[in-house]
This record gives sequence, C-alpha cells and structure tokens, in this order.
Amino acid sequence: MKLPICGFDAKNAILCPQCESKVESGEITQADVDASIVLAKIAKSNNEIENFTLYSCKEFQGNFVLSLAKNDIMIIRQSRTLYRLLQDQFKGKIWLVEADETDKRFIEDLFFPTKVLSINSVWAPGGVQKTKAVISGKWTPRFPIDTEKVVEIVRNARNLDIEIEFEDKGRK
Repeated sequence: MKLPICGFDAKNAILCPQCESKVESGEITQADVDASIVLAKIAKSNNEIENFTLYSCKEFQGNFVLSLAKNDIMIIRQSRTLYRLLQDQFKGKIWLVEADETDKRFIEDLFFPTKVLSINSVWAPGGVQKTKAVISGKWTPRFPIDTEKVVEIVRNARNLDIEIEFEDKGRK
C-alpha cells in the first residue's frame, strides 16, 4: 500500500518526526493522514485494499475527496460492499477521483455513475473562466448526487466556477 505517510505510521496511527514535519510544512494535510490511517485499518481485514495507492485526500465540509490510482477506483466501483466499508469508516461522504487527472475527468469522477454529456469552459469579461457541465437525464429530488456539494468540491479543489445543468431542463 502506498500512502502519503509511511506505512508504519498509518498502521499505528502515530506520526513519526519525518511525517509530522510534512504535515507542519503543508506538504501533506491532516486529511491525508486521517485517510491513510483509515485505509491501513481496513487493509488489515481486506486484501484488496492492501495494493491501493492513495495520492492525497482533501476534506471540504465533511466531504472527503480521495485521489487514488485508476485501477483502485475501478475495484471500489465494482464492489458495493467495499465501497460501503470505506464509506462507513469516514466521518462524511467519500468521493473517488483519479490522481493527476484533467478538470474534465475530475468532474466526471464526481458524477459517477451518472453520465456527463459535456463540459464546456468559456472566458467571461475580466478574465474569469466559467465552466458548465451538462448531465444526462433530468434532475429529480431522488437524484443520487448532491450537485451543490459537487459545485463546492470543484470550486475548492480545482478553483473552477462551475454550473451544473441537466439534459432535460429541470432544477440546476
């Protein structure tokens, strides 16, 4: 398992001086540390997670955005029990995204399994970039993804001003 902190620290939930200095310098965040500890704890009883690579974790108002390797995300998405196991270990909602991906792929990952039809960016006067994502289908109160949270995560993680629109005009 590859984590932002060393494996020994993750398994014992205590940071060594080297990892402690990474947190203090801002190289890694407290969310990185917490996610590493959670994954190491789950890996003790689940062999699938033992080979995972966690690149980073960002926390926004109780939402945890986990940047993982592409193969790791596929494993989690194919197993509802593994996803639930991970979700139960975090204090808030988890969002799975590929590490080092484009803004377009980042937004598509946040909306998984819903299909994103298009993502367009335009430059408004004053040098402001606006991004609009068009989502398949129509919005209903039972839509599984909180679009307000997605807007907040994209704004905080990627510094993009995004607007969500549905294919069948409904609520944004």
